[in-house]
Amino acid sequence: MPRLRLLFAAAVFLAAFLLFLVEPIAAKQLLPVLGGSASVWITCLVFFQTALLAGYLYAHWLAQRPRRILYATSLAVALASPIVWATSNLNSFQGSEHPIWTVFKLLTGFIGLPFLMLAATSPLLQAWWAQVEHGTVPYRLYALSNLASLLALALYPSFIEPYATLHQQRWAWCIGFILFALLAGRLAYATRHAAPAPEHTTGAATSAPAASLRDKLLWVLLPMGAAMQLCTVTAYLTANVAAIPLLWILPLAVYLITIILAFQFRARMPWSIIARFLVVLLGALAYSLSKTNASWPLWVSLLFFLAELFFACFFLHTAAYALRPLRSSQATLFYLFFAAGGALGSFLIGIASPAVFNVNLDLPLTFLATALLVLAVNWQSNWSQRMLWIVACVLLVVVVFMVRRAYLDDTTLSVRNFYAALRVKQDHSYPGTTVRTLLNGSIQHGTQIFGTEELRHTPTTYYAMDSGVGYALRFCCLRPDGSLRPRNIGVIGLGAGTIAAYGQPGDRIRFFEINPAVEPIARNAFTYIRESGASYIDIIPGDARASLARSAPLNFDVLVVDAFTGDAIPLHLLTTQALALYRRNLAPGGILAFHISSQYVNLAPPIAELAASAGMQARLVSSVVDPNDYTSGSPGEFSATWVLVTDNAAFFNQPIVAEHARPIKLPPGMRVWTDDYSALLPVLRWHR
Repeated sequence: MPRLRLLFAAAVFLAAFLLFLVEPIAAKQLLPVLGGSASVWITCLVFFQTALLAGYLYAHWLAQRPRRILYATSLAVALASPIVWATSNLNSFQGSEHPIWTVFKLLTGFIGLPFLMLAATSPLLQAWWAQVEHGTVPYRLYALSNLASLLALALYPSFIEPYATLHQQRWAWCIGFILFALLAGRLAYATRHAAPAPEHTTGAATSAPAASLRDKLLWVLLPMGAAMQLCTVTAYLTANVAAIPLLWILPLAVYLITIILAFQFRARMPWSIIARFLVVLLGALAYSLSKTNASWPLWVSLLFFLAELFFACFFLHTAAYALRPLRSSQATLFYLFFAAGGALGSFLIGIASPAVFNVNLDLPLTFLATALLVLAVNWQSNWSQRMLWIVACVLLVVVVFMVRRAYLDDTTLSVRNFYAALRVKQDHSYPGTTVRTLLNGSIQHGTQIFGTEELRHTPTTYYAMDSGVGYALRFCCLRPDGSLRPRNIGVIGLGAGTIAAYGQPGDRIRFFEINPAVEPIARNAFTYIRESGASYIDIIPGDARASLARSAPLNFDVLVVDAFTGDAIPLHLLTTQALALYRRNLAPGGILAFHISSQYVNLAPPIAELAASAGMQARLVSSVVDPNDYTSGSPGEFSATWVLVTDNAAFFNQPIVAEHARPIKLPPGMRVWTDDYSALLPVLRWHR
């Protein structure tokens, strides 16, 4: 029996590890196929949540059947899928006009059935355990599976991604799944004579009272609240606190730790302590949301939000565990409802909320939902706790309206869709005139100073005259007399359309923008495009890499790549395959200008390595200014970091360019990024 228990634990651990490991591998492989937009990642997550729910449903169905032949047959059929996936070249597939369906089709075909079998493992094996030992369900195995998920979460960015290509990762995962199938098949054979206990028999697992309708409802609502907490805190931290790649790991780790504490260690805290912490954290954070212009130190924001996430998810998960069914026949139903709650919470935040609200109210609404769930769980508690959370719920309703009003007070336009929550902020930060800024969370995508005609046509923020892109556009196409000939300019990332301010008669400018909500904002809320001196301006919708691949060579004199200021770095724009595509669309001697301003990631070395692999030169151009100092630099100029790449040595030899452009030092061990290999962890800045 101890050996059989070890097999149970090993199978659950390996299944959860493989389940969590395949998600970043599969999603990352789809980026070059469909374009590295946020929609690809989100659609992948929707697929994984849906497949997880389907796996739990399959486990619940199988647990009611005494024969293991169905499970063994499914395992045998599932073995073929990862082998086909490991040997396939996804680059041969073309994305359709409906990328959501393409994502679901590819993922279902390659990993759908293996993912289903892995997802079904933890609840199904717990039911088998109870059948074999005629005891209660070993809910601790669920904590073990989350421990394996946490391990995969830590290992992928730190060890697997930096040292293995996607091809190697797929083969390693395929071998791991084969080992899992052998282990699970051995368990199915060893427990073949076990059967579900009839409901009329006696025993702890069968004579316990059935779960009530209220309990079943809370099985869904409590994990729904926890999933909402995870999604909203992660989105808020990465969009409004710090655009740090891989920052999403911290909230997810906290989320998994609370499950482990609840299910494995059965940790409990005095309710009075949790209540005090939750009330203080929910109140403080909710109030801070209404101060949209307030700025808090990074460590303070991270500490408060992660603490709130911990206490909220800890309460919700421990409350769900406390309501777990004691009947073994209801164990898989519990996990099915638990997974349904997680999928529902992700759906509400990821899909429903952007469709319903034009401003981002996810966080205050999630805080309100959490308070309502706390109230529901403790409704039968003492009257003081009940009154405390009734008051908290009422105050959080007020906070929701305060946050909405705060967003709209200084906002002239607010649009939210699948890609982002955009707003145009208007103030008088520049003395004596009006300033408009396009924001996605805390990330600025362009600013224009209105007032005089000169100010209105002045490129601001990261695109000032003495920035890297300013030098590229001013000195790329000089005639012998020092004047500029007409230029052909490409820009990946539209923003407010600031680059159009450089337009002169004869110039042709093409913007590439994946978010359809950005173009009407740039054309109507800002005047850079409609008042540009360029003879031709076009905005091409969709992912830039996919658009460039479909077009004939466009012969750009300068191609600006400005898509790296957020937390989700589109790595498919920084690979050898992407560089080959850029060069195909560059005129002889053309210049690539990469905007890499970031306090948290240093993209200069991988870009320099790319350039060296293609026989091109790369130079770093950095400018440091105080945006509040209007006596020096250009009006509204920001500190900016650009990397200029070209095979035109004469460009870097021009005196002004040579004065400000400096070589990039390559760290030892830096590998060139490809569609098959890239790693962000080695280029993260650990100090601002």
